Amino acid sequence: MKVKKKTSRIIKLIVMVMIMVILAGCTPDSNEQSSGNGDSKSKNTLVISSVREPDTIDVHKTTWVDNSTANIYDTLLKRDLEGNIIPGLAEKYDISDDGKIWTLYLDGNVKFHSGEPLTAEAVKKSFERFLEYSAVKFLAGPVDKMEADGQKLMVYFTEPFAPFASGLTTAYLAPMDPMALDEYGEDFGKKPSASGIFKFEERVRGSSITYMKNEGYNWGPPFVDNKGAPGFDQYEFRFITDDDTRVLEFKKGTTQIMTSVPPNYIKELEATEGVEIDSMLEQGITYLGFNNKKPMFQDKRVRQAIALGINRDPLVEFALEGYAKPLFGPLPQSIPGYSEKVEGEAAQKYTQNVEKAKLLLEEAGWKDTNGDGIVEKDGKPFSFELWLSDEPVMQRIAQILQGQLKEIGIVVNISVQEPAAITANTPKGLHDAILNMYGWSDPDILYMLFGKGSSLRMHYEPEELHNLLTKARQTMDTDERMKIYEQAQQFLVEESPWVPLFVRENVTAYRDINGFKQNPYSQSIIFNDITSK
Repeated sequence: MKVKKKTSRIIKLIVMVMIMVILAGCTPDSNEQSSGNGDSKSKNTLVISSVREPDTIDVHKTTWVDNSTANIYDTLLKRDLEGNIIPGLAEKYDISDDGKIWTLYLDGNVKFHSGEPLTAEAVKKSFERFLEYSAVKFLAGPVDKMEADGQKLMVYFTEPFAPFASGLTTAYLAPMDPMALDEYGEDFGKKPSASGIFKFEERVRGSSITYMKNEGYNWGPPFVDNKGAPGFDQYEFRFITDDDTRVLEFKKGTTQIMTSVPPNYIKELEATEGVEIDSMLEQGITYLGFNNKKPMFQDKRVRQAIALGINRDPLVEFALEGYAKPLFGPLPQSIPGYSEKVEGEAAQKYTQNVEKAKLLLEEAGWKDTNGDGIVEKDGKPFSFELWLSDEPVMQRIAQILQGQLKEIGIVVNISVQEPAAITANTPKGLHDAILNMYGWSDPDILYMLFGKGSSLRMHYEPEELHNLLTKARQTMDTDERMKIYEQAQQFLVEESPWVPLFVRENVTAYRDINGFKQNPYSQSIIFNDITSK
C-alpha cells in the first residue's frame, strides 16, 4: 500500500512537470509575435502606456506611426529640436539645379539589426517596396527611378518635389533590413528589423509590444547626449484604451511613461509627487470637414455660416481642459508654412457671430419658416450627420458643436464610427461631415487634403487651389515655397471647405526616470538619454 501511494505521488509529480513544460512553451496568439529567442523579461525594462495599438509594425503597410513602432527604424534625415532638417543615416544630400535628382550619401558605419551593413542597394530595396505596398506612397513623390552605387543613392523624379526631405525624416521611408525582407517578405511585420535604437522582441496582440535595446547602435543624432545604445535593456509598450485604467497603472508605478494623458487627469497628475508633465503642440489640427459634394455644403455662404456659428473657446476649455489652442487657419504653429497673417485674417473673419451666420444662411435660402428654430429650404430642415471616432474627447467636442450649430438653426446628428469605417467610407463620400484631425511635418499636407486625387475627406478640389498646391511642392526655394502656401491658405480661409478648430497639446506624464525629453518636430520621445532614477 505504501508503494502504491509513493508511485501515485511520483506520477502526479511527473504530470505536473509536463503541464508546466507545456505551458512554458505556449506563446500568445498574435499575428505579429515573439522573436522566438526565448529570453525572459528583463527587470531593467522601461514601460510606456499608449491608447492606440498599432495595426502593424511594418511601416509600409500602415498609414500612421508613433513611438510604439517608429524606434525600430532609423531615418535618412532628421529634424533637430529647432525643426531644421539635418543628416541622419544619410550623412549629406545634394539636389540638382532642376530639383529632379536627389543624391544621398550614406553613413558607412551603420549596420542593420541582422549585422548587415547599410548600403545604397539596401535603401533602394526598401524604397521600391514602399512604392509598391504603401497606402501613403505619395510621401515619396513622383519618383521615376533609383540608382545605387556603394554608399550613394540617386533618386530621379519626373518633376521637382520639395517635400521629399520631410518624407525622409519619417519611419515610412526609413531603410528596412534587407535580410529580414528576404526572409520574411509579406510577413516582415511579424519579425521587423531595421537600424533603429530598438530591436524587436515580442508582440502580444491586444496587449503589448516589447523591444530590446540595440547594443550595436552608436550613431545617435547631434541633439542627444548619448550617441550609443539606450539605457534600458527592454522597452515595453502597453496598450490600454480605458483612461481610468491607464492612469491607475501609471500612478501605481507599473508604467513609467504615459502618452496622450487624458485632459481631465492632467491637473491631478501635476499635483502628484514624483510625476513630471511634458507637453508639445501637435503637428496637425482638429477640424470639422464638410463633404463638399453634398448639395447642402456647395454654397460658400453656408460653409461660412457654419464657421461663424462656432465658438472654439468652449471646445478648448471644456472638452480639452484648456490643453489646446484655438485655431482659425489651415496650419498650426508647429508646421512650417504657418502664417500669422493668415491666422489673424481667419480669426477676424470667423470669430463667432450668430447673427451674421443666420443672415448668410438666409441669403443662401435657408430660413426658419415655422418658428421651431431650425432653418429650412424647399421644405427640408437643415440637418447633417457628423462622423467621428469613439475617442471620448471627440465625442465631447461633437456635443458642444451640436449645441452651437443649433443656435443658428442647424441640426447635427452625431454618429460614432469605427476608425476603419471612417478610413474606408469617407473616400467614397458616404458621409455628410466629419470631425477629424490630420498630422504631418510639412505644409504639403494641404496637397494631401485638397490636391486633385488626394482629397479623401472633404471632396474639394478646385483648379485654382490645386494649381497653387502643385506649384508649392515643385518650388525648391524654401522662402518662395512658403509664400505660395500663404496664398493657398488665404484661398481656403475665404472658401471655407472645412472649419479648423484647434491644435492640441500632446501631454505626456513620466516618473522614476531621468533625461526625458521630446522632439516637437518629429513628435517623438527621445529614448537615447532616458535612464532609471
